Amino acid sequence: MADARPTIYALSSGRPPAAIAVVRICGPKAGLTLEKLIGRVPEPRKAALALVRDPKSEETIDEALALWFPAPYSETGEDMAELQVHGGHAVIAGVFEALAAIEGVRPAEPGEFTRRAFDNGRLDLTEVEGLADLIAAETPAQRRQAFRQLKGLIGDRAEAWRQKIIEAFALVEAGIDFSDEADVPEDLVTTARIAAQQLCDEIAAALADSSRGERLRDGLVVAIAGPPNAGKSTLLNWLVRREAAIVSPYPGTTRDVIEAHLDLGGYPVTLLDTAGIRDSAEPVEQEGIRRARERVVAADLVLWVTDGSANGLEAVNMDEDLMKSDIWDVRNKVDLAVDKLCINSESRFAKGFSISAKTGAGMVGLVTALTAFAKDYFAETEASVVTRARHRRALEECVAALKGALAQGASGHEELIAEELRSAATILGRLTGRVDVEDILDVIFRDFCIGK
Repeated sequence: MADARPTIYALSSGRPPAAIAVVRICGPKAGLTLEKLIGRVPEPRKAALALVRDPKSEETIDEALALWFPAPYSETGEDMAELQVHGGHAVIAGVFEALAAIEGVRPAEPGEFTRRAFDNGRLDLTEVEGLADLIAAETPAQRRQAFRQLKGLIGDRAEAWRQKIIEAFALVEAGIDFSDEADVPEDLVTTARIAAQQLCDEIAAALADSSRGERLRDGLVVAIAGPPNAGKSTLLNWLVRREAAIVSPYPGTTRDVIEAHLDLGGYPVTLLDTAGIRDSAEPVEQEGIRRARERVVAADLVLWVTDGSANGLEAVNMDEDLMKSDIWDVRNKVDLAVDKLCINSESRFAKGFSISAKTGAGMVGLVTALTAFAKDYFAETEASVVTRARHRRALEECVAALKGALAQGASGHEELIAEELRSAATILGRLTGRVDVEDILDVIFRDFCIGK
């Protein structure tokens, strides 16, 4: 199948101009292509200095380092070559023009190199997703989680679970097919059910903290909410150190939810600046308030911002439907207060702060508390197996199938138990991409950059 594939090429380094550009070539004609460009195929896995020439005109394009990785010992499992050329636009264009003139060689599509690594068994589907997350990682915590996935954190675990389910399934099948044989042990179904129960408990434990592993990919969500003109947008701008939101003295300026991303102590945080919550007859503002309420309820943490230069009654009169365990009382504009307000220690809120987002007063304490919250929230994600909704759904379906097998009871229908175990094994096979995943492959690979 690999021999029937076209040979592909792409720029695998960053956008030019750059000091060095890496051009990757993969496929059955990779060696022939390299020979046409530099006149030889270097010793495997050793960099060789060479002149890159246009095969047609014999014009020298650049002096480069060439590397050769013969199959199956390459990243994709196919013949693969790399040219490390100077990273100017003209050099790269010249190399691409020379490559395009070679018969059977074409530009790669997004994710095509990684797709070939998957097809050739070099990566399973969870490792592919880990690679995508590693490329997209913006914080150290995201990088660590993605790297663990790339190295088989869930894929290896899922494959081990699948093998155990297959063993249990084999026991039940043996009991069905060879029940009249003298040398077949009795009560094989009980042994299989014990194994299924252990697996069910183990997978359920992995699912128990799945939300935080998924959330680490997207970031902790912190909603900045409160009445109009409390300084919510000013607070957002101070935290992200840029003018992300419009600041105005007029109530109702913020209509839609504004999102900004922040690296807080190495953890990803998504800040939401929401519309001021109040009674309004204006239709557009009503929609903004509805969206604000929706995002506040779904957020991991809410900073309820009120005007600290006023009497502070906005915090006390906060709507009950918005109250949640992780909500902090943030009194802003204390620089304008005649009497510096203090947060009541008996407040209904989990924490309280007196700040000025305009002058920066009290902001160090708020940022320190936010950093500690993020650290505590993600403390258990180091061991989290589930990092995507797809993983969670697959494991939930697997647990349901295992429970279906266990529900048959020790004296249940052996055929039904075998079918549920077969279903559980197939589900885990889909998780790693070993069986029946054509419908999701395009979705996963379409977001990869060209050259990866």
